[in-house]
Amino acid sequence: MSQSSTIEPLPPELIHEPLNWLFAEHYRHRQLCQLIERVGNATVLLSDEAHEILAFLRQDMPLHVIDEEDDLFPLLRRRCQPADELDAVLGALSAEHHDDLDRARTLIAALEHALAEGRAPGHDRETRRLFTDFALHERRHIALENAVVLPIARLRLTAADLRSLSIRLAARRGVLLDAEGDEAAS
Repeated sequence: MSQSSTIEPLPPELIHEPLNWLFAEHYRHRQLCQLIERVGNATVLLSDEAHEILAFLRQDMPLHVIDEEDDLFPLLRRRCQPADELDAVLGALSAEHHDDLDRARTLIAALEHALAEGRAPGHDRETRRLFTDFALHERRHIALENAVVLPIARLRLTAADLRSLSIRLAARRGVLLDAEGDEAAS
């Protein structure tokens, strides 16, 4: 069974279903983790894959963190009921987001070094561990969001919340939507 070396792009129309968009984005993060493990364990430099990881860590991952921190989590904090017991989970995930961005910067530096040296990260045990640990942590984080946060969001967020979330996700990515949340003609 061959592993894909690409992270699938999201279908643009999915932006109209923001919770499905976030779920699909989590799938892309899982693809990232597979790619990170592949590059991190390789003894031959996989430069195309390394560049793909760099692009994702520099662009997609920070956008995703902003999507959750600036939009999804505040909406959930307003809509959730005390019985949902979501405050502690959101607090922990927010702290992890900060750590994730720090880990991403470390991984970016390791990838840049590997590319500059023309040497695969898999040759160094500590570097391999850095890659493996990043993927493990990211998978756990995504699992918690998929198992706890998104199901509660589906229960608590209103149609207006979802429209607003969709508009903000689109704006962050340069997709123009009209007042009803439909893609505007260009």
